[in-house]
Amino acid sequence: MTGRGENAVRRRIGYRPGSDLEIELSWHAITDVGRRREVNQDSYVVIPPIFAVADGMGGHSAGEVASAAVVRRLAELGGNRAVSERDIDGALEDAVEDIELDAGGTDLGAGTTVTGVTLGSCAEEPTWTVFNIGDSRVYQYFKGALSQITVDHSVVQHLIDTGAITPEEAEFHPHANVITRAVGFNEAPSPDYTALALIPGQRILICSDGLTKELTEIGIQHFLATTDTAEEAAKQLVHHAIENAGRDNVTVVVIDVHAVGEARDTSDLAIAGVSLDSVGGENPAEARTDADTETAVSEPVEVMEIESEAEDAGTVTDASDDEGPDTVPVRVPLG
Repeated sequence: MTGRGENAVRRRIGYRPGSDLEIELSWHAITDVGRRREVNQDSYVVIPPIFAVADGMGGHSAGEVASAAVVRRLAELGGNRAVSERDIDGALEDAVEDIELDAGGTDLGAGTTVTGVTLGSCAEEPTWTVFNIGDSRVYQYFKGALSQITVDHSVVQHLIDTGAITPEEAEFHPHANVITRAVGFNEAPSPDYTALALIPGQRILICSDGLTKELTEIGIQHFLATTDTAEEAAKQLVHHAIENAGRDNVTVVVIDVHAVGEARDTSDLAIAGVSLDSVGGENPAEARTDADTETAVSEPVEVMEIESEAEDAGTVTDASDDEGPDTVPVRVPLG
């Protein structure tokens, strides 16, 4: 396991170099090896403007090497700079070369998923750029509703998209852990990119599939809705994933958006003990509590898909490691 960066509470940072816009964020990253693994092959980076999780796969220590290479290269993008899609592409391409050198000779190679968000790529409007390869995920929790922002690169997701199976059937499908894209295996990385509006009151969750194997979206929403801080949310999510079974490594990054320029989340002020009379209006904290007692109705999510020029690779990778940490990913042809 490799972790880059430090957790933070209510840190004000510039949205992008050359801009007067400041945002206020809290973030908390946490990882756990789980109950069945001997090695934690997950890694993460939390160095603004970039936040990401990588879930390694491969025999022996290969997966750990692969995820570490990705977060090491992404960490180089942290600091006072704007990060573009081209920057992310370049970092992942460099990581593929590092993986080939560092992992050594393995029969089936080494690779990793990666997913995350970065700030400042859009000069016109405050925006997150969401990126992903594999089946690690980014979620948004906003105004009582949970939305999955990324789309898994997996066999079961393809079957869902084509109508061959339902999402409920996907959970028990024999290929539930087989992914169709990864960083590594001597192949060019092909991330998907999505633009997501940066909004006060927003809570972002970045996670490896060790979380989503153990908690349903209803469970994930519950812990995001009922915790006041990013740290508490992250700890509750990991704790309950481990308590449920902990079959895999579990890594989460939770980011709370407190303010974007002059716009501030007033429900956040109520949690902090600041009088709402000073900012005016009704108590949005009470409104959020009421909404959280009901089944979530999806709010409009400001998402714009950015098509990737690259197509999915013609091979897929089994990322399950169900037989233990030394299991090597299995590559099989797509049907």
